[in-house]
Amino acid sequence: MKLYNNLFMLLSALLFASLNISNRYEIEELQEDQQQKIFLTISAVGDIMCHSPQYEYAKVAADSFDFTPPFSEIKKYFDSSDIVFGNFETVTAGKAKHYSGYPFFNSPDSYIASLKKIGFNFLFTANNHCLDRGEEGILRTLENLRSNQINSTGTFSSQQERDSITIISAKGIRFAVVAFTYGMNGNYLPKGKSYLVNRISDSLLVRDIQKAKSFGVDFILVYFHFGEEYQREPNQYQRYVVQTAIDAGADVILASHPHVLQPVQMFKSKGKLDSGFVAYSLGNFISNQRWRFSDAGAILQFQMTKDISSKEVRLDKVSYIPTWVFKGKIGDKRQFVILPSSKSSEEYPFLSKYDFQKMVQSFNDSKQIIQKYSSFIQLNLD
Repeated sequence: MKLYNNLFMLLSALLFASLNISNRYEIEELQEDQQQKIFLTISAVGDIMCHSPQYEYAKVAADSFDFTPPFSEIKKYFDSSDIVFGNFETVTAGKAKHYSGYPFFNSPDSYIASLKKIGFNFLFTANNHCLDRGEEGILRTLENLRSNQINSTGTFSSQQERDSITIISAKGIRFAVVAFTYGMNGNYLPKGKSYLVNRISDSLLVRDIQKAKSFGVDFILVYFHFGEEYQREPNQYQRYVVQTAIDAGADVILASHPHVLQPVQMFKSKGKLDSGFVAYSLGNFISNQRWRFSDAGAILQFQMTKDISSKEVRLDKVSYIPTWVFKGKIGDKRQFVILPSSKSSEEYPFLSKYDFQKMVQSFNDSKQIIQKYSSFIQLNLD
């Protein structure tokens, strides 16, 4: 009997050891497979506005502003991203030009500094308000972005700069970024200086995308500032411009201007990616527009994966965090705060019953709009 017991123990030990070896091999194989891939996470938001109540609420002294509090509840999503995009829909022309909101924006320099602090590292500057303070407003805004180490495209200081395609290299993935606007609210560019702003035209769009392709990038991202304000569906012009970009080789298309969300749609890419997507409008990220649909926005997140051995890049995941802008008192201070609209009222005790109802309404609206064209887009409830 003792012999049988010893034999049983020996066989059990061998079996356990073999299982351990098998599990260890699977773990090592998984780790090795992960090391063969690169993951790049990108976040994008819509219009970053600065209406006069926003800088009034941000004032902490006579000529001192702190714009970081509005972003306190969403900063964690940017912290987990490699690149964060947004549309900077104002200019920083300086105090001498007098700060103002709509219709001719001019915001304090510290707005850009605050955006850098909370995680933005790339801003689009081609929009209908980029020329609100003329050439000087464009140039000074670009200087402020550079001094805060925020990359940008869409407006430029020279013809050479405009003709140079912006290429981002992050974690072994290289991609090009171009940006265009439908117009500048009837403002005219100085004679001989059309390079200051990228305006949408078939020829310029196709030429820039073709030039981007010549650099052998992994994918091409295009931003458009277009569409009809407050409309929750893309119009015929938007669809035409998007199709022109896709046919030329765009892989990812981001857009804003309507100040409301519009659907995200997948498409078969004609570039290096197998599949791409267009976000027709990412809505308002922050503004003083308090009505339904315009008080909501989204943080769109997508992941690019690159296989190191094959060099193949693919779009792995597209998700979004619906957001809602609170405006009111927290303690004894008036504040704007961007909130993930999926959260419960217990997490934000400063919300009134009416505020919470508005936030829930915006959450339901955003889900319905964003996922209208595609079930591939995932809702992020983290």
